[in-house]
Amino acid sequence: MQMPDELYQRLFRDVQLKKIFPDNKTFVDCTPNSSIESILSGYEKLCATHPSNEAVKKFVEDHFTIPPASSPGYHTNKKAGIADHIEELWNVLQRSADKAVKGSSLIPLPYPYIVPGGRFREVFYWDSYFTMLGLAESNRWEIIENMIDNFACLIHTFGFIPNGNRSYFLSRSQPPYFSCMIELLAVHKGDEVYKKYLPAMRKEYDYWMDKTYPTKHCVQLDNGTVLNRYYDQLSKPRPEAFWQDSALSEACTDASQLYRDLRAACESGWDFSGRWFKDGKTFNTIQTTSLLAVDLNCLLYHLEATICRGLTLNGDAAEADVYDEKAERRRKAINKYFYNAADGWYYDYTISEKKLNNQKTLAGFTPFFFFIPPEKYIDKAAAVVHGDFLKDGGLVTTLINTGQQWDWPNGWAPLHWITIKGLANYGKRNLAALIAKKWAALNIKVYRSTGRLMEKYNVIDTHLTAGGGEYPSQDGFGWTNGVLLKILKTYK
Repeated sequence: MQMPDELYQRLFRDVQLKKIFPDNKTFVDCTPNSSIESILSGYEKLCATHPSNEAVKKFVEDHFTIPPASSPGYHTNKKAGIADHIEELWNVLQRSADKAVKGSSLIPLPYPYIVPGGRFREVFYWDSYFTMLGLAESNRWEIIENMIDNFACLIHTFGFIPNGNRSYFLSRSQPPYFSCMIELLAVHKGDEVYKKYLPAMRKEYDYWMDKTYPTKHCVQLDNGTVLNRYYDQLSKPRPEAFWQDSALSEACTDASQLYRDLRAACESGWDFSGRWFKDGKTFNTIQTTSLLAVDLNCLLYHLEATICRGLTLNGDAAEADVYDEKAERRRKAINKYFYNAADGWYYDYTISEKKLNNQKTLAGFTPFFFFIPPEKYIDKAAAVVHGDFLKDGGLVTTLINTGQQWDWPNGWAPLHWITIKGLANYGKRNLAALIAKKWAALNIKVYRSTGRLMEKYNVIDTHLTAGGGEYPSQDGFGWTNGVLLKILKTYK
């Protein structure tokens, strides 16, 4: 399946570099109204006249269907309670099974699904797990199973779950929460779920372990230990952010590596953050592929353990033992290579320097979400959460303000749930409840004043909206809805 830059060539470059649309994602999500050949031929004729930007925009509007920025015709009822509002939003954010359209970047999915909202008109991989938490509280198990079946279909078609169901995402995945989704569904449907999706889990595992594609997700350390990093198959500007990537590369000596690291950060879901910057502040020092990511390795530990469970249920004890050993080796490696005993926090690991990265981020609490650390580690970690990350509106994602959306002063729903659940796992229920209360209060405050649930929030100054990043803050919003509803039901 060709990406938009390959498909539309000169037209693509002109539209993106001339910034015909304020958001580079708009054009790559357009649907052609005629054949690709006739569009390209028509544009070549137009180019002979040295068209203005307005003429190029009119050409696109004449030959493509422009996607709406949000759900047309939907108006918030601000008098509705927050839980009722979320119940209504599930219907607004649901999409039917897709039909293939030649020339469209959308990868058609066979079952209905939930999109995040705003500019995100497709399913996103890791967003979907946190969205499912709320769907489960709404007893919407059919759409949860539909979405898992869609992801299984993507795995069996492409060998992995792309970042989202767009052709321009086919060079990377996102944090692998597929096994967590299966675990969630098994609560409702029982252990047969593990057996049903076992082939898909094993195939996804092969992708992350470099057996499907030569992606270089795996890094072997000096003692033979293999751990994982985020890594994109391509090293060229992202079609959905073509202008931004091209502009950033002008001040860079190795554009190819820059593009790879930008794309790898997108695979991490943290696009973008000083977490990935070598100097902690400057965008063009991004070094995503130079770091072993603590959260990714925790997710792969869970995938190994879940595959083991599926194999055990299938009666394949010998193969189950293999994956049990893989999971145990990774658990020990996470505690060895990512843990800083001095402050009790987990960090990413810098490959070339063979030491912990110096950026303290909320990703460092992920091991507790998966029961990876020993019990004795929780006191120090909880003190860091309370002392460094907890603010008036909830948890700040990092302790640095770079202007990037995954840094101070912003907080995000998925990291709140990971931390709340991780604390509860280790008996720190009072701190978990305090964080839940602060985060829910901020979500509800913004909803009451705007009628919206947002993609991210400013947790430092709760009177200000969240900012930073490549695009304005989006409303909708799948994972915010899911985590908030889960918190409301769990903590009453």
